[in-house]
Amino acid sequence: MSTNHSFKLKEGIEFIPLDKLLKLMRLVGSGGEAHKVIELGMVSVNGETEIQKRKKMRAGDQVEFNDQVILVES
Repeated sequence: MSTNHSFKLKEGIEFIPLDKLLKLMRLVGSGGEAHKVIELGMVSVNGETEIQKRKKMRAGDQVEFNDQVILVES
């Protein structure tokens, strides 16, 4: 069963890089760990496996990793 979270973008900010989002949400311990799990295809964005470490996550995007779901909100 997955756990849902939301991440609210700060006003005036259009996106957050995927690696930074995973780190800020404490789903990984470091930026290096974020890069590794993304490279290994363990992260999906909007239902598709994502391998771009710095993919721009915008409002409405949904990230899934390790039974955790993050909805990016504006």
